[in-house]
This record gives sequence, C-alpha cells and structure tokens, in this order.
Amino acid sequence: MHEGLLYDKLPGARVRCHVCPWRCLIQPGQLGVCRARRNTGGVLEALNYGEATAANIDPIEKKPLFHFYPGSLVFSLGTWGCNFHCLHCQNWEIAMATPERRADAQPLPPEAAVAMAQTFSCQGLAWTYNEPTIWFEYTLDSARLAKEAGLYTVYVTNGFITPEALDTIGPYLDCFRVDVKGFTDAFYRKLTKVSQWRECLAAAARAKTRWNMHLEVVTNIIPTMNDDEAQLKGIAAWIRDSLGDDTPWHLTRFYPNYQFGHLPPTPLPTLERAYALGREAGLRFVYLGNVPGHASESTVCYRCGETAVARQGYASRIVGLKDGSCAKCGSDLNFRTAASPPRRWREAAARPEGGRTP
Repeated sequence: MHEGLLYDKLPGARVRCHVCPWRCLIQPGQLGVCRARRNTGGVLEALNYGEATAANIDPIEKKPLFHFYPGSLVFSLGTWGCNFHCLHCQNWEIAMATPERRADAQPLPPEAAVAMAQTFSCQGLAWTYNEPTIWFEYTLDSARLAKEAGLYTVYVTNGFITPEALDTIGPYLDCFRVDVKGFTDAFYRKLTKVSQWRECLAAAARAKTRWNMHLEVVTNIIPTMNDDEAQLKGIAAWIRDSLGDDTPWHLTRFYPNYQFGHLPPTPLPTLERAYALGREAGLRFVYLGNVPGHASESTVCYRCGETAVARQGYASRIVGLKDGSCAKCGSDLNFRTAASPPRRWREAAARPEGGRTP
C-alpha cells in the first residue's frame, strides 16, 4: 500500500483528502471522486502509484506547448483516474477507469521513468493523458528525481488542484499547461460535473505568480457548448489580466468522442473567429490546434513581424529566436528554453524543503 499525502485523519476512521478541490470526505473502504484514492482502515491509499497506462516519447509541441523548449522531446506518462468526468474525453478509457476495471497498467517506478527519459534522449518528463494530480504522490517523487537529473517537468492539467498540493510540487515543476474549458458555471457543470471551476483559474495564476512556472492555456472549442463570444472573450480577458498578454492561448478543434459523438467537428470559421477575439483582447500569441498547416501555427514577433519559430503540425524550426527573444528586434517572446532557464531554481536551492517563495 502506498499512503497518500495531504489528508486528514478524522474520527470514525474517516479521512479527508486535500489534493484537489473536491476535498473528499471518504468513509472506510470507500473511494474518492477520482476513484484512485481509497480509505483503507483510516489511511488514504493512493491506488495508482507507479501504475502507467501510457508512456510515449513525444515532441513537446504535442502537449501542446509552443513556447517551452521548442523542438525538444518529452517522456510522456499517464495513469488511470480523473477528478473531472468530461463528456468529450478523448482518453476516457483510462480517465474513467476504476480499481475494479482498471485500464491496462504497467509498473513504472519514478527512478525508472527518469532513466527511460534519459535513455531516449528526452529533455523532460510530462504527466499527461489523464489528470496528473490523480497520481500526485508519484508525480512529486518523479519530479524531484527529474530535477536532480537536469530534466524539465510538465503538468498537462485541468488545473483542479488545491493550493497546498500546488505548493508542495511547485519547487519541482517547470510548466503548467492548463485547460480552461469554458467560462460559465452551467458549461462546467454540464461538461465536467464540477462546479468549483474557478479553483482552476486560481491554481493557474498561483502557478505563475508564486512558482514562476511557464503557463500555456488550451481551450477545446466545442460547437454549441463554449463557442459563444461571451465565453471566449471571458477566457481571453482572464488570460490577459491574470497570466499576462504574452501567455500562449491554444484554441483547438473539437472532434466527436465519448458521449459527445453527436456533435460535429468545430468549423474552421468558428476557430478563426475565436482567434480574432483573442487578438482583439490583446493576447500576443494565439494558436489554432488540430488544423495542421494553418498560418496561426507559427510564432511571429508581435513587434517586428518576423517569424521566430516556424511550425507544421508537431514539427518546429527555430528560425528567429535567441535566448527566448526575437532575434531581429530583441522583443521578449515569453519562451522558456535551455538558454533562458528560470531564476527560480537557483532561489529554490537556498530554501528549506517545502518552502514558498516570498
């Protein structure tokens, strides 16, 4: 049994988990909402620790991340379980799994994950495919080892994580690639079964301001669900005001999946209108996803108009980028690269374990 972190032991052998904002109160023998945590005799058990359902070598652009170590390879890992129950989930076979009906999983200790990343010449680790918070203890142990090995670390996340969990892994996490799925209570309740979606926004802002993580935002635009201008303008304004106008916003094309098989793929004009709204809101870097070959794939300097990174699908060519800035005019393009490492790691080395930035 692998004991979970961040929980309270309560009278009657009950436990309360504090990893995600559900903060589940779990009776003996019962599971939390994620179905991957169980109260075993008054101890919170992390059922999926070290159980990998997917392990792949990916281009970082597939996450999608366009301003973070462009052109690098990342060792991508997923497990089973999720704290959202999205009706359009493309990985529903693992996200909706249960202890009794687990997706095929193979043991992969943190040490082995880091070693495999190095063996296959990956520059970092990414926890993805399902919500990484679900195997929080495993990602924390792996991230610590990854940083010791000189690898970067990435959460591809829905952002549904508590402040205390984020602050625990914060010293070891470089990037927080977060989904902002919509911008209304009704939408989030219908799509994900979650009402506390503003906790996701707060976590993303905290990842940037407290931990100096690199942030990129993804919105999968679903016809009739979140393609209205009010929601798109709301997301764009929030990114600008809370994360900064240089934060990349990826607008991805929806394709029918899981319980949303009746909806059509997102029309290209809808995506292009969303792109225009993002630019009108003042966002400097807006990209369209799942439409290979579209002109919006490449990064263009907002000041001089020169192409910094040319992209075609997941392939990238760095043509005008120098130390995270435009090679022609010197404008900061908000890139995290090996040549522009975050100051945070030098500061973190001087802090005690679990310490927070001022």
